[in-house]
Amino acid sequence: MEQNSIIDATRRWVSEVVVGLNLCPFARRELVKDRVLFRVTDAGSEEALLTELQNELLYLEEHPDVETTLLVHPCVLQDFMVYNDFLAATDGLLVQLELEGIYQIASFHPDYQFGGTEPEDAENYTNRSPYPMLHLLREESLERAIAGYPNAELIPGQNIELMNRLGADEMRRRLSGEAVITLPGSE
Repeated sequence: MEQNSIIDATRRWVSEVVVGLNLCPFARRELVKDRVLFRVTDAGSEEALLTELQNELLYLEEHPDVETTLLVHPCVLQDFMVYNDFLAATDGLLVQLELEGIYQIASFHPDYQFGGTEPEDAENYTNRSPYPMLHLLREESLERAIAGYPNAELIPGQNIELMNRLGADEMRRRLSGEAVITLPGSE
């Protein structure tokens, strides 16, 4: 698949789902300011993806004008359980690079599943994306945003409630880019 179409699908998902449904109240500002970097890697192995991740972390270190990066990796870690296991390696890379506490890596995957849920539970859509990706966040910026947002600790629960209200079928449509059905009082 062509990188431009992957970036377009990811950008649409961020705009329509993450920002449009206000799943992350901090995302709109950075998207509007064009401080979100969308990168697609053709890494075909976990080792190659770790190298790409390292390069991206170092890029962020050198470019403070970029707030956050979505590192999309459509060719590796298609299986969610393998992807989930791989996240330990990303945390290890942060430690190795002495960037733990400076950056945080959030996880998004087309088959994301929280522990204790069923694969088709609507709440899993809070972390489902068009492609597997790693979201690189600056911890200092995240802490500032959370401190300036009233009741930030309620965001995850509110997102789960919204996903359950919209339902898995609706979220599947939104994730695939199909026509969106808006339910009264859903946004």
